[in-house]
Amino acid sequence: MAALQFSHPYLAGKRFAAFAHRGGELEEPENSKRAFSAAVDMGYRFIETDVQATADNVLLVFHDEELSRLTDGEGEVASLPHSVVRQAKIDGTEPIMTLEEALVTFPETHFNIDIKSDHALEPTLELVQKMNVLNRVCLACFSDRRLSRIRDQLGRVACTGAGPRDVAALKFASWGLRFLHSRCHCAQVPVSEYGITLPTRRFITFCNARDIAVHVWTIDEADEMRRLIRLGVNGIMSARPSLLKQIAQEEGVW
Repeated sequence: MAALQFSHPYLAGKRFAAFAHRGGELEEPENSKRAFSAAVDMGYRFIETDVQATADNVLLVFHDEELSRLTDGEGEVASLPHSVVRQAKIDGTEPIMTLEEALVTFPETHFNIDIKSDHALEPTLELVQKMNVLNRVCLACFSDRRLSRIRDQLGRVACTGAGPRDVAALKFASWGLRFLHSRCHCAQVPVSEYGITLPTRRFITFCNARDIAVHVWTIDEADEMRRLIRLGVNGIMSARPSLLKQIAQEEGVW
């Protein structure tokens, strides 16, 4: 296993981080309280989730910009007030949680929060500071610009994931090329991007030596989970949390 200790409280003391991706959307309704409860009952300490903001800046645990794929409602989340959005039900049965509700309901859970839009950024930063939960959230997104704003505003006290620029910098540097500084705490990567394998043993060693954990998403096959654990990744995100738990237990990292 790669480096086991990281300095940020979000990661400190965790040998291996098993994440229920969106609460485990292949086993329970995506990003719902039911899904989160099932993951926590299984023993999960980490949940990967998403936030969108309504027109009146209420933060929702929700992935899509539109309501129609996941709920019985319609419309763009950012253009609707919370009073309307709250009437929509995930899979027709589960209410959409607010981020504040999720943080209060699951006080021991570490959340990896993917901020899905510019509109949701400032409300998220305000909430995590107000609630004093920076020790148990990692703020992530696919926007380098948003990540820069998070880091400039909150500094190193905020655990942040790697944006596209961070991932490229770390990968090139692991090959021995000039290192472009990265301020991330977690390199959360797919298995490959543009035909390049990202989580190699060399990449993991390089990142861990710089206090950066390597988490891989979204892994739903047993053989691939096993391969990555044996490779030395520091965490895996899966939409099949019951399977990930089984494999992690068998591999001795649960």
